[in-house]
Amino acid sequence: MSKYLIAILTLSVSLFGVPSLAEEDTPNVLFIMIDDLRPELGAYGKKIIKSPNIDRFSDQGVVFTNAYVNVPICGASRASMMTGIRPTESLFLKYYSRIDEEAKDAQTLFGYLKSRGYFTQSMGKIMHFSADSASDWSVKPWSAPNKHGTGFQNYLLRENIDMQKRLGWGPPFEAADVKDNDYIDGMVADNAVKAIKEAKDRKQPFFMAVGFVKPHLPFNAPKKYWDMYQDNEIHLADNPFQPTKAPKKATHQWGELRKYAGIPKKPLPVPDAMAKKLVHGYYASVSYIDSQVGKVLQQLERSGLSDDTIVFLLGDHGWSLGEHGLWAKHSPFDHATRTPLIVRVPSKLSNTAASGLAHGLVEFVDIFPTILELTGQPSIDQLQGESFVAQLKDPNAPGKAAVFPRYELAEVIKTKNFALTEWYSKKGKMLGRMLYDHRVDPEETYNVAEEPEYQSVVEDLHNQLVTMMKTR
Repeated sequence: MSKYLIAILTLSVSLFGVPSLAEEDTPNVLFIMIDDLRPELGAYGKKIIKSPNIDRFSDQGVVFTNAYVNVPICGASRASMMTGIRPTESLFLKYYSRIDEEAKDAQTLFGYLKSRGYFTQSMGKIMHFSADSASDWSVKPWSAPNKHGTGFQNYLLRENIDMQKRLGWGPPFEAADVKDNDYIDGMVADNAVKAIKEAKDRKQPFFMAVGFVKPHLPFNAPKKYWDMYQDNEIHLADNPFQPTKAPKKATHQWGELRKYAGIPKKPLPVPDAMAKKLVHGYYASVSYIDSQVGKVLQQLERSGLSDDTIVFLLGDHGWSLGEHGLWAKHSPFDHATRTPLIVRVPSKLSNTAASGLAHGLVEFVDIFPTILELTGQPSIDQLQGESFVAQLKDPNAPGKAAVFPRYELAEVIKTKNFALTEWYSKKGKMLGRMLYDHRVDPEETYNVAEEPEYQSVVEDLHNQLVTMMKTR
């Protein structure tokens, strides 16, 4: 019997007869998740990015500079995060991963909080499929209406709608001169504002999850956000090439982007003009989402709930903008596995509240136990991460010694100074490895795994990685 099945049996006993929690004793949680968001924000030192609302929010909380997802793909990352269970060779590895299919007996974060007296609700993209574990929410997850039948691509310009319906995929970006709430994410923000107003009158602690789609492809955002950036400001990646001595397994043909009209179908680089347009679209989408986040946080303040609400803001994984010749996630590189994580704890929780940069390592299986500790809830045995409340109390706290992302056959260990990736066959045979020394090569351009002076590092990290793999 797996560890999480045992955990659920234990949990079902411990929860019998648990009374609802008193709202005055229990903080709310606002959980804001942003799809495909890399640390491309002013708060992370990216001066070109216009993200005033998130930057202002970050000034009041702890900004984690080394926060890693456990798998760089949407469905799997969210499933792992919301259960606190690491992905394995048979669990939480694909974009279509679902908790209610792959780990039916696992407890979700929102389901557990619901059982502890919280009102839990979801709007926008939280689980990859809104129906995944839907009964664990207090109310049915809310999704924006599908305008024009274009689904998540959400085109508004007639020519792009027609192209999408004709070809299945439209262009990889759009800059329609429309209102914020003409696109999906604006509707999500409006619904979150409404939900916060209702929460104030409910007199029950809440876990409210708000999921934004952008900056996921296609990079569709109102024109005013595109106008925030000029073409001459857009710079392409400094390392648009495969790392020296990296195995071929380290790269992919970025099929997610190739689906879109106007993108080369052969394994060729994206032409510079198109690459600049893509980066421009990504930046515009980030600024668009920043504005939507601002509306939600502003309503939290207006409703008088800020002092009673812990706020998490994070991406579900990173994204490559041409680095290593890659576009999209789907890789073990830092650009795919590292994402923003910003947490604000109300000052009334004086033993926890702090602000500043936290450089210690955290990983997203740590989020579930952290929220339980912050809200005063008992832990459960299924959790494979560790609370990072110590870093919320003191951003200078060390964090974890190592974190462990993985993607398909690639197992990864990242420490303060190094990133080791090893590929294994399904029978356990090592197929290749790469090591990057982040002290001198933060952009991961030269694989030093075979260099003589790094063999002791490789051996040490390999042993740590194998030990972790045996404990999953």
